[in-house]
Amino acid sequence: MGLALIDWIIIGLYLALSLGVGLYFTRQAGKDIREYFLSGRKLPWWLLGTSMVATTFGADTPLAVTEYVRNEGIWRNWFWWNAALGGLLSVFLFSRLWRRAEVLTDNELIELRYSGRPAAILRAFKAGYFATLYNFVVMGWVIQAMATVLQVVLGIPREMQWLSIALCVVISLVYTVLSGLWGVVATDLFQFGLAMAGSIILAIFSLKEIGGIGELKIRLAEVSTVNDSTLYFLPPLDVGSSHFWTSPFFTFIIFITVMWWATHHADGGGYIIQRMLAAKSEGHSLVGTLWFSVAHYALRPWPWIIVALVSLVTFPHHPAKEAYPATINFLPPGLRGLLVVSFLAAFMSTIVTHVNWGSSYFINDIYKRFIVKEASERHYILVSRISGAVLMVIAGGVATQMDSITKAWEFLAPMAAGIGLVLILRWFWWRINAWSEISALIASVVINILLELMGVGIQYRFALIVPSSIIIWVTVTFLTRPVPKEKLMEFYQKVRPGGFWRPIQKELPHIKKGIIGWGLAVDWFSGVALIYGTTFGIGEMVFQEYAQGLILLGMAALGAAVISYRLTRKEAFQ
Repeated sequence: MGLALIDWIIIGLYLALSLGVGLYFTRQAGKDIREYFLSGRKLPWWLLGTSMVATTFGADTPLAVTEYVRNEGIWRNWFWWNAALGGLLSVFLFSRLWRRAEVLTDNELIELRYSGRPAAILRAFKAGYFATLYNFVVMGWVIQAMATVLQVVLGIPREMQWLSIALCVVISLVYTVLSGLWGVVATDLFQFGLAMAGSIILAIFSLKEIGGIGELKIRLAEVSTVNDSTLYFLPPLDVGSSHFWTSPFFTFIIFITVMWWATHHADGGGYIIQRMLAAKSEGHSLVGTLWFSVAHYALRPWPWIIVALVSLVTFPHHPAKEAYPATINFLPPGLRGLLVVSFLAAFMSTIVTHVNWGSSYFINDIYKRFIVKEASERHYILVSRISGAVLMVIAGGVATQMDSITKAWEFLAPMAAGIGLVLILRWFWWRINAWSEISALIASVVINILLELMGVGIQYRFALIVPSSIIIWVTVTFLTRPVPKEKLMEFYQKVRPGGFWRPIQKELPHIKKGIIGWGLAVDWFSGVALIYGTTFGIGEMVFQEYAQGLILLGMAALGAAVISYRLTRKEAFQ
């Protein structure tokens, strides 16, 4: 493809700026591990929310969206669009509960909520699993995606792929270990702007290349490899078909009825929880998570989808993961450099978060909890930086073994598909104990691996894993002892969740009512109207279906108005 001198200057300036920010925050982040991993719990809503969306704006995401659109159509993005339903529970419910808990990591909550050796074992196991195996796969596919971009843009041959991966690892490693979460969120602010601007510019020039939206629709209809549902926001409705169980519509039903509440991020999820914990108050945690949800689901995807559709008619025979970066050919010099920078920004914002987050698990939940319990803050910061470097190097090795990003996504998603309900209920039902969570996690992992080896599709894996896991963990819960009352009282006093806590509430009559009620249902449905109304309203406007677009955007505006009115009345903001 080739880059001009101006392109290289832009790339160099961006890298220098990122490293400069890392150096600037090194001293602040080095004070103690709460500064390094939680920015001293001082983040305002606009900064933590933007950091959340920048982190999820990885170099892998546009490539994966392109795979979905090219292979099955726009509707297949419900694989991740469905998560907005659970994300709204995080907004209106869990963002406040996590901030009240005041833990350093979400795994630390395990020993706040449960007791004894099972709780300690569960905390160590989950920290190890998500810091290593889970993190390696996620970081691996992000590095692989960036390597693919560099191969296409810079012409690095496939047999020299390790060079581009090594370049990605070194750039991020130097920056990550210096600045902790302070540097992560500060750079996320301009990295999100760069990544968003780059994707919009690429979408505009891609459409210009083929003559606009109208011409795109015509040419899509002429491409023989395109199925009839390519432009559908929802899969074809074929309930009466004899092939219903193998149809796209059945897959969609599983996504929106099961997947959003049945995964390991049912009550927030790793690095999203980390940002909630770093908020300066409950109110900032809630509004920041709401801003993330709007930006993540509604604002980001359409430039990617447009480029994916253009690539389908301009590069029909390209490998799916290479089609998106290939469209950078449509840009003039200068803008090509900006697009490379936007990919670097998306890549770095994701990688630095996973390194910092994974290190927080290792340090807080394993090293400090079980290995070196009493040491100086300088010691823990040093070990945090070393562990981050080790995580990055191993992830680079994992990246060399990956081929399809969407396959990696769909292998990992069901791995903890049966644990979601436990993660939700542990806040609201006193009877949940550590064995509930342990049995749910083991059942999910074992069943998923067996089904994967049998070649079972992701929709069927969710349909089988979730009920099987629920039967197992409910049985285990009632066969094991409940958490001691004293421990439950301590947790309830601190978090005040409400729900099914009658035996504990009787002991604590002075604790005011929890946050579950009809108001939560109003907030949640209003959020659904806001997120999906905005998402598909923008989509309809993009495809020049203005009447439908205005109706959907009107629905979104109504949801936003209800949320705004109710937020001004919440005591967390007073």
